[in-house]
Amino acid sequence: MGDREPKLGLEETVAQPTEDKPHYVGHRQRLRTRFLKDAGQSMPDYELVELLLALAIPRRDVKPLAKELLEEFGGLPRLIAASVEELGAFGLGETAITALKLVDAAMVRTLKQEVAATHVISSWDRLIDYLKASMGREKVEQVRILFLDSKLRLIADELQQRGTVNHTPLYPREVVKRALELNASSLILVHNHPSGDTTPSREDIDMTREVRDALGKIGIALHDHVIVGRGGASSFKSLGLL
Repeated sequence: MGDREPKLGLEETVAQPTEDKPHYVGHRQRLRTRFLKDAGQSMPDYELVELLLALAIPRRDVKPLAKELLEEFGGLPRLIAASVEELGAFGLGETAITALKLVDAAMVRTLKQEVAATHVISSWDRLIDYLKASMGREKVEQVRILFLDSKLRLIADELQQRGTVNHTPLYPREVVKRALELNASSLILVHNHPSGDTTPSREDIDMTREVRDALGKIGIALHDHVIVGRGGASSFKSLGLL
């Protein structure tokens, strides 16, 4: 992905300094030492990104690149959450993209495992963090269903549908069928709004009630429907819509 050099030139193939010990070698060691001292708590975001990029691009000064990436994408959370395509369009190579997306994948997986290990409702804030991280920045709408047992523990977390930028079809009969297959006692619907506005639409409300009514006929509860977007989330239950 991209041997071109936009702006600062981002690929590992950039010509190397002629000095035996480039100036940034000692700097990187100091960064590593500082990071290990307090797990990076005292380091600004650009130094964390710099340290990460140094693992992927070992033979050049990446501090300017780290700062440029943070400015381009609007901060560390948005940089880590950026898609492979967005990072590639900026000019990053495969190794650097892999390093950044590995951090994102590890974060999402950690949040998911924390949710799965506990009572979902009692760890609601953690659940919302996971949902925002996993689908809050998707470019098209998608519907995810969290199937819960009688003790409100997670049985399965499944992506059901992917749609367009503003619509995803969801069929109540398919939701009911899958809930029965998993022997679920209740479930939580989740979908994203790529626009970032998590206000439920009329269509969202109507679809939610159709699913709730279909599930109710077989004794399965729809606990909530959560809409997530960039940085936010809305709960149908909290809004009085369920």
